Amino acid sequence: MSGHSKFANIKHKKEKNDAAKGKIFTIIGREIAVAVKEGGPDPANNYKLATVIAKAKANNMPNDTIERGIKKASGDLGNVNYEYITYEGYGPNGIAIIVDALTDNKNRTAANVRSAFTKGKGSIGTMGCVSFMFDKKGEIIIDKEECDMDSDELMMTAIDAGADDFVEEEDCYQVLTDPDAFEEVRSSLEKAGIPMVSAEVTMIPQNYVSLTDEEAVKNLQRTLDLLDADDDVQNVYTNWEEQDEN
Repeated sequence: MSGHSKFANIKHKKEKNDAAKGKIFTIIGREIAVAVKEGGPDPANNYKLATVIAKAKANNMPNDTIERGIKKASGDLGNVNYEYITYEGYGPNGIAIIVDALTDNKNRTAANVRSAFTKGKGSIGTMGCVSFMFDKKGEIIIDKEECDMDSDELMMTAIDAGADDFVEEEDCYQVLTDPDAFEEVRSSLEKAGIPMVSAEVTMIPQNYVSLTDEEAVKNLQRTLDLLDADDDVQNVYTNWEEQDEN
């Protein structure tokens, strides 16, 4: 989700994540297991694993926890039976919602996701019904207060590293990349000592939709809260433009 203040919303999401660290680490642990099974335990030769490790670090997962997860997955390949599944649908007023899940029981996950949509007065749609409204991009968010570089120097560093776009907002900088170039750009910025609030491959809406009806906002938030609470749900993307409370 992105809104009037991208950085404010990311901070809000990370605060929620901090309150549910157990779930976040469980989610990332599953992703590490699947990545190791698919491409091996060496992130230098496994792009997907390198991307998951970047996500883990952005969520403050300790290095020893990451390493234990990789070692556990390496010795437990035969028992990793998770699979990715994506759901698309609509919230109140046609708000587009994409749900990425990683599950060992598709029937359970499908029922839970459908229930979350229904309880928020929304509905599950067919594959592709809303994903065309989003672009898959690597996205890196940098807090202005934590970054010593001025905007021009940071922009040149990001572009030289392979970024597609650089956006300066009121309280942060947004670096956008092609998904295939994300890890290279993220690694280059990390080596340059640039602090990152968020670094992940995500789905970015081409246009955002505001909700002015309080009941619609309440219903949409109910769906999003139920999805956030589901251990099988990895990511939720919407084109809802959240408004600052201030």
